[in-house]
Amino acid sequence: VLSSEFAADADRRKRFEQEARSASALNHPNIVTIHEIGSSDSTIYIAMELVDGKTLRDVLLAGSVPTRRMLDLGFQMADGLAKAHAAGIVHRDLKPENVMISRDGAVKILDFGLAKLLKEQSPETSNVPTAQATQAGMVLGTIGYMSPEQASGKTLDFRSDQFALGSIFYEMATGKRAFQRGTTA
Repeated sequence: VLSSEFAADADRRKRFEQEARSASALNHPNIVTIHEIGSSDSTIYIAMELVDGKTLRDVLLAGSVPTRRMLDLGFQMADGLAKAHAAGIVHRDLKPENVMISRDGAVKILDFGLAKLLKEQSPETSNVPTAQATQAGMVLGTIGYMSPEQASGKTLDFRSDQFALGSIFYEMATGKRAFQRGTTA
């Protein structure tokens, strides 16, 4: 859902709906299917497919993932991201909590809530600033999975998602997060 505070801002609401509709147009077995985008009272919502399984975070609680399974999960994540990137969409918040693994082993990338539709689709770069979806200077994403460009609020493109995917691969291989320090800075 988009909080009523953000839903009251017409620009934010329009951007949320546009980016949600862009994500809903993605039809790929490794991206969660969005069934409806709507509103009720002052709440805007996205209804999506129910994935019966666990998050990758839940799987990682047991430690590292065996190599064959890691490669299978990683391939599925990369395949889903490639579809989004080909459509001009950067996820911007790829992390184990946003990856579901169904009971039959299928990966579903969730939560395109911070996704950015690149206005000028280019195979390499975009002039869309990371912080555009919220107040100026605010960085979006999850510390530990953000590329340096994203963490510093610079322009970004699909390579930021690839950085996050690499961080997830590291975590699956070692059972430890790639970037851990005493403070978020």
